[in-house]
Amino acid sequence: MRFSNVFFIILFIMIIGSWQRVEGADIPFPFAPGEKLLYKVGWLSIPAGEMRLEVLPMKEIKGEQVYHFVMTTTTYSFVDLFYKLRQRIEAFTNKAVTRSLLYKKETRGKKKRDEEVRFDWEKKVATYEKNGKKEDTVNLLPGAFDPLSIFYVFRLQQLEAGKIIEVPVSDGKKCVMGKATVVRREIIRVGKKRYDTFLVEPDLKHIGGVFKKSKNATLRIWFTADKERIPVKVESKVKVGSFRAELVPASPRP
Repeated sequence: MRFSNVFFIILFIMIIGSWQRVEGADIPFPFAPGEKLLYKVGWLSIPAGEMRLEVLPMKEIKGEQVYHFVMTTTTYSFVDLFYKLRQRIEAFTNKAVTRSLLYKKETRGKKKRDEEVRFDWEKKVATYEKNGKKEDTVNLLPGAFDPLSIFYVFRLQQLEAGKIIEVPVSDGKKCVMGKATVVRREIIRVGKKRYDTFLVEPDLKHIGGVFKKSKNATLRIWFTADKERIPVKVESKVKVGSFRAELVPASPRP
């Protein structure tokens, strides 16, 4: 069971969206520096760990103001006995959130791995490095995002039942057009709280790892039907069992 793969894949397609913003357009964002979202993650009926999403203060890269997004994942002590994971993923986009600039992933556990993807928009390529060594270069589709920042891109979109949505995404090894379908609007309960949501089902054909190896694999995501469009619940069924990530209702917002 690879929890790092599961968490990464959830984020990779957790937020596939249709990209319709115009560079420089003055459209209010549903997120801002200071936002923190906490999720409890379970495998089968076993509490497995926590996942936290944060929007950090704006940074500057090469003289340009950029958004700084972070995801941290930690397995519980019980899970640590057979698969310990401490992971931090960082993503940087331009201020208009129309393309990714830099992506970093630091994994600590059974193995130590540092990964980085640099997006060169002059050459229209992304370069992937592992442990400081260049391994891959891939051509970029216009307006491509990394697997973490795409989460925030999705939240800028309008959802409606029956809509098929898509956006280009790259992890530095490949660049694909991710797709998803907004299935329906429904009320769900997470913990003791009820949410008005849209159910979204991503197309898994471009996703590898545990999904590719699992017959009839599924992934379902519920986003709030308000202006924040926060994912409150994620469910997946794969070869190694069923996973669920649920928002902790007390997660602070700006």
